[in-house]
Amino acid sequence: MGSSTVRPINIAIMALGGQGGGVMADWTVRAAELAGFRAQYTSVQGVAQRTGATIYYIELFPETEIAARGKEPVLALMPVPGDVDVVVASELMEAGRAVMRGFVTPERTTLIGSTHRVFAIAEKIAMADGRADGGAVHEAAQARAKRWISFDMEATAREGGSVISAVMFGALAGSGALPIPRDVFEAVIRESGKTVAANLATFALGFDRASGIGAAAAPVAAEVAATPVPPAAVKPLLERIEAELPFIAREFAIEGLRRTLDFQDLRYGALYLDRLQQAAAWDADHGGTTRRHELIRELARHLALWMTFDDTFRVADLKTRKSRFERFRAEVNAAPDQIVAVTEFMHPRLNEVADSLPAGLGRWAAQQAWLGRWFAKGRKVETSSLRGFLMLSLLANGRRWRRSTLRFQREDAAIAAWLERVRQLAASDYAAAVELVRCQKLIRGYGETHERGARNFALIVAALDAGIHGAGIAARIRRLREAALADEKGTRLAEVLAEVPVRAA
Repeated sequence: MGSSTVRPINIAIMALGGQGGGVMADWTVRAAELAGFRAQYTSVQGVAQRTGATIYYIELFPETEIAARGKEPVLALMPVPGDVDVVVASELMEAGRAVMRGFVTPERTTLIGSTHRVFAIAEKIAMADGRADGGAVHEAAQARAKRWISFDMEATAREGGSVISAVMFGALAGSGALPIPRDVFEAVIRESGKTVAANLATFALGFDRASGIGAAAAPVAAEVAATPVPPAAVKPLLERIEAELPFIAREFAIEGLRRTLDFQDLRYGALYLDRLQQAAAWDADHGGTTRRHELIRELARHLALWMTFDDTFRVADLKTRKSRFERFRAEVNAAPDQIVAVTEFMHPRLNEVADSLPAGLGRWAAQQAWLGRWFAKGRKVETSSLRGFLMLSLLANGRRWRRSTLRFQREDAAIAAWLERVRQLAASDYAAAVELVRCQKLIRGYGETHERGARNFALIVAALDAGIHGAGIAARIRRLREAALADEKGTRLAEVLAEVPVRAA
């Protein structure tokens, strides 16, 4: 007689539309059958906001046990919270969704997830940075799973020349969570007869990543050194991040360093770290350790965004990068011998032109109304033509004198004033200082978009300086920021400003 203690192996695969979740599920079922299991497979469609997120649920039961018992097993059609052995998630927030739904438990669940993101509609349409916090998902996965295996499956799929389902299949095999040998998984891929070589190569990469063989990601130094700065010069700056900042802030600081190096030069990257070093001291002095260093973590992110503002040099640089043309060709599926024409619609106003001049000359030009007629109309620039490309390339090279421009000096002074306000506020209200740091997300974009955001930011700072007071100042700053993001005309912000109490003079 069979043992009554034998139970099914329950597997949930969380995938988005187009990622091959169904193929992954079919392969898993076939591998289980070849290994001597009875498999039951169902799928539950998810929401459109997650690009067709679907849960593929599989239960496996040994055929030998069925024969010993002499009766068919009763298998479930849906995953039950607390009763899932393996979860495979094709994207970071899908792993988070599995945790949130209770499929992941520390007693039994192996959670395998990709660290890359596919943004939801609500994240994409937000006026500012509407992205969900991936760090919180990592922490929850680490705390809730028996094992948390994570790496960038999308990048691994590109490396292997196949699709993410092959990576997921390899990661499932490499995790050792199923009593199925590797050669059985590979036999299923061969049996499918479709792009076998590429799928096997990608499967092998996923297997190695999940089993700890090879690097799960490129070394940080190589990532940052993708900028024009020599790698040897970057290394001391990376060492500063490790030595001077708490662990939770380092991921944002590394990305911030990459951005500032790409924006300007080595000295500018060092300035970014100097400012973070000072802020780390404020964070430590005012309770950052007990608050998970929220202040320095947010500042590492938002300071980098402000320091890499979109001026004319930056816009011209981004529009003439090789990677941008490659992306356009990929989006339209252009053949190697096909010509893709790219036309930019640009409208530099007098203010943008003045901002790009040396500070003294720029102030004079901004006051000459007669110059405005030269910039009253927008222009079409065909960057795929030699003339248009050279024109923007020459403008992009203006970064070398960026520090002398009116725009740079104005932004640098505004950043310094912002940091000083954060420092002062942190001494009395740590949470309010964090909210003031987050107000930087209002300052973004180029031209009128930037002016509107900067104006709203100034209104919030003015209200703070005028003395918004009482309990819950952090909540009030947050409310003002959310109001500023609610509409482009500033109507909601004006309404909330009228409601916010101000200390009497």
